[in-house]
Amino acid sequence: MLRLCSLVLLALATPLAARDSLGIYGQWGAFRDDQEPRCYAVAVPTRTSGESDFAAFAAVSNWPSKRVRSQIHFRTSREIGEDARVTLRVGRDSFTLTGSANNAWAENPEDDAAIVSAMRSAATMVLTTRGADGRRFTNSYDLTGVSSAIDAAGLGCTGR
Repeated sequence: MLRLCSLVLLALATPLAARDSLGIYGQWGAFRDDQEPRCYAVAVPTRTSGESDFAAFAAVSNWPSKRVRSQIHFRTSREIGEDARVTLRVGRDSFTLTGSANNAWAENPEDDAAIVSAMRSAATMVLTTRGADGRRFTNSYDLTGVSSAIDAAGLGCTGR
């Protein structure tokens, strides 16, 4: 129930009229934002090491007007250190992300696709990096429901 409340609060962080819920699937929610327009699957971390300075989340977004599908984005719980390596471990697969401030992304569309594919067959994923204070931190995600949420977000923007 706490996870569901967190997802709802995350989705409502911007104006209420901007978001349409496409469904809650396990630990993930799917939403459509007609103001942008975009559709996305999103979750908050199930565990974060150390203190949090920001409301962290992971999102897989579709931007039809930009012809972008399944783009990975992470808002980290703390600011990423300068020149810090950002690593995402999805099941047994590992990926290097690019990041700045408190955001991280896949380096290219091919990596987005590989990460989404790995997410669909894994139980957990963990983002690891070094913060601006030099200390290592992690944001861990439960991938229960991620495939359904990604599919709902993809379908939610079909024809837009």
